[in-house]
Amino acid sequence: MGNICCGFGHRKIYESMDSLTKKLYDIILNLVSEENITEFMTGEMGDFDACFSSAVRKAKMLYPDITLVLVLPYFQNKLNTNKDYYETFYDDIIIPNEVMGCHYKTAITMRNRWMIDNSEYVISYTLKNHGGAYNALSYAREQHKTIITIQ
Repeated sequence: MGNICCGFGHRKIYESMDSLTKKLYDIILNLVSEENITEFMTGEMGDFDACFSSAVRKAKMLYPDITLVLVLPYFQNKLNTNKDYYETFYDDIIIPNEVMGCHYKTAITMRNRWMIDNSEYVISYTLKNHGGAYNALSYAREQHKTIITIQ
């Protein structure tokens, strides 16, 4: 592991997506230039992930060697039906071996833990103290990851 960051936030955000994307972009630029982060992992599950991915894609204009990796909890047919989109938007798409065969209700949690276990930095946008993003943040704290919180 090294030089990897993942992000977690609520599926639905209640601020301007442009505003959140700008905050994420500034954080990502700092991580790339100051901490030498070269890979960013996302789960593509909602508004936060859309902003996170957009900010990384924008940062790639300045730092073309950074990568955006989509980490899925299980195979999804959209990968076949929208193959060109996924191959263009993401540098890599993976389904971790550790989540293969998990019950679909636990696969997302297992995928989130895998992303945290394989990252040095975690960007968190959690405004509620419940739900998947909050659980991921709690796990990241337990694992003593460097956490960057967005308010």
